[in-house]
Amino acid sequence: MNKDYIIIVAGGKGLRMGGDLPKQFLPVDGKPVLMRTIERFRQYSEAIGIILVLPHAQQDYWRQLCKEYHFNVEHIVVDGGDTRFQSCKNGIAAVPDDATGVVGIHDGVRPFVTVDVIARTYEAAREHGAAMPVMPVTDTLRYVAGEDGGHNVLRSDYRTVQTPQTFDIQLIKRAYDVPYSEAFTDDASVAEAAGHKVVMVEGCRENIKLTTPYDLLLADFICKQYI
Repeated sequence: MNKDYIIIVAGGKGLRMGGDLPKQFLPVDGKPVLMRTIERFRQYSEAIGIILVLPHAQQDYWRQLCKEYHFNVEHIVVDGGDTRFQSCKNGIAAVPDDATGVVGIHDGVRPFVTVDVIARTYEAAREHGAAMPVMPVTDTLRYVAGEDGGHNVLRSDYRTVQTPQTFDIQLIKRAYDVPYSEAFTDDASVAEAAGHKVVMVEGCRENIKLTTPYDLLLADFICKQYI
């Protein structure tokens, strides 16, 4: 069965936001962050299968929000795990074992990824098997090691990594069929550990991850100016 999927992982507790409400449920310009994220992938494709990974304890609240906001974008919800690795693994397990196509894995608190970036990542994964969006580094970087104060490094040698990271479905199912390792910093690192090359495509500046109160202020600005 050929069909594309997106796994949206939302397990944050919102501690750095300074409040009790998990950050994926915080409102941005009148709508919860997570709803904006899901809607962006529906804008990309009416046919894509949407899998939302949420901690079990947060799912009743999510259903309540969906009723309150009359949110009816079709999706399924699966339980998150103790780690992001396990949450992603649970999401991948929800994709049918006989499925063919591309599956993306995306941070639930990145609501402003553009449809163009989504399309680029899916097209690249369809061609190469695995892809991730990246952006050039604009700040000076310094490598710090030991007590000697470290040294500056060439920022042209580095990129910042965004999501969605996209994969051939069968490739990432096999790659995730392993125990957790501290070397797994994201989904691309899991694929690379299994011997697969992950190609880079151009990301976008507005694809920010909402982590701090400052990010929420920036998110409101983005909504008012661009959305």
